[in-house]
Amino acid sequence: MITPALTTTQIDTVRLHIKKTWKTLTRSHEHLLKSAKDTKLDHKTDTPWLVYISPLEDCPDIQTVLERSLSSKDMQRIEIRTLPSEVEAIKEHGLLYLPGPYVVPGGRFNEMYGWDSYFILLGLLHDEEWELAQSQVDQLLYQVKHYGTILNANRTYMLSRSQPPVLSMMVLALFQHTQDEEWLRTTVPLLEQFYYYWVVPPHLNPGTGLSRFYAFGEGPAPEVVFSERDEEGKSHYDRVKEYYQTFEIEDYDVNLYYDRENDKLTHLFYKADRTMRESGFDITNRFGPFSADILHYAPVCLNSLLYQVEQDLAQINAILGNEQLEKQWRDRGAYRRDRIDKFLWNEERGLYCDYHFQSGKRRCYEFATTFYPLWLGISSQAQAQRVVENLSLFEAPGGILTSTHVTGNQWDAPFGWAPLTYIAVEGLHRYGFHTEGDRIANKFLAMVIKEFERHNTLVEKYDVERCSANVSDEISFGYSSNEVGFGWTNGVILELLAGGGKKV
Repeated sequence: MITPALTTTQIDTVRLHIKKTWKTLTRSHEHLLKSAKDTKLDHKTDTPWLVYISPLEDCPDIQTVLERSLSSKDMQRIEIRTLPSEVEAIKEHGLLYLPGPYVVPGGRFNEMYGWDSYFILLGLLHDEEWELAQSQVDQLLYQVKHYGTILNANRTYMLSRSQPPVLSMMVLALFQHTQDEEWLRTTVPLLEQFYYYWVVPPHLNPGTGLSRFYAFGEGPAPEVVFSERDEEGKSHYDRVKEYYQTFEIEDYDVNLYYDRENDKLTHLFYKADRTMRESGFDITNRFGPFSADILHYAPVCLNSLLYQVEQDLAQINAILGNEQLEKQWRDRGAYRRDRIDKFLWNEERGLYCDYHFQSGKRRCYEFATTFYPLWLGISSQAQAQRVVENLSLFEAPGGILTSTHVTGNQWDAPFGWAPLTYIAVEGLHRYGFHTEGDRIANKFLAMVIKEFERHNTLVEKYDVERCSANVSDEISFGYSSNEVGFGWTNGVILELLAGGGKKV
């Protein structure tokens, strides 16, 4: 497919739309009632929306601050509570308070998400939204300090799971603009705290030295039970049970995840389902159907990002003049790079693949996370060349396919997502494959802008085979809606438009 060149007018129209959208996606004290509302959970009419304050804060003080920002009518529709010190003590779910403004992804995602925020930040920096960019990073640092980690999102039902570690990249991206070394110094203890969340058990697998995703919560994810239902009223979990009843599973021992006799999903299934959400990717068959086996894998994406955290902390210590600490972090990165080479690189296939701890084998489910080691500079030139030789597996008329498998899951083919296309493009450029990087960037931009002209909105995901934003009929598992907004699509568009010599 040859995409016609985009005009300056087309590009400027989308840029203006994105610039305006940052305001509609921003949440701050004055939007607290709007933020507290959550369509993903059941809510009784005429009952207040709950907002929980960190136990490290002075709750009455914050209540006073909020009363200054909100009308008395809005305050009556909100109930402020202090967050219990144990997650299990939370009986009613609500919003987790953040002190400054932040940008949400859009649509049903009306709260701050962990890894979405990285791509949103890139967009804010391009649009010179300096104060909002600073606040976006500061709210994530606040989460580490007050809630123990970066959360999947700032709702109480997400306190038990994190998101891919992109905070150090955000800190350095912002620092490149501000050059504020005093602020940079204050981030180090929190960056280290977030790093150690990932590199000790249960996230660490001691046998490989690599990390895994691992959510701490138990049972069905509340937001899935209520909001991810089809036209027949069946939840995602109902549809999973039907799948297990109907099909033979060869990818893993299904008895671990499904009790056929009683037609029940097991505790381990729900643990894995929550863990999949910590990964930032929802439903895919990457770790077997519904990613149910995710707890038993070292993923390419997570370990690549942890390598980047180690490089970033080395760079930050170099900026701050701590040579010895810089060397320690470089050494950690070198060790992880060796582990990635040993366990995650498949020389025969020319792809990076997730490693199964129990079998001691890689699962070469072709997935766009194979581009992470190129994006973050982990690959050798020869390894990058091998991945590029496999580019045709993933390249589609609208950019990069998430996987090569059509499964009815939204994180598989034929769908493509802005972050994965961006990561592939950046990885290709990093290793000198500029023709390929430009081509994929142009395909994605042409598709997104064509669909913008058709629908007057930017969305969460696209069918990159058909170059369409209409995806709902193709999605069988998870939520089938295509959310509008959309934070990370906005950021990626601005990055690709500004990127390395791309001709649109």
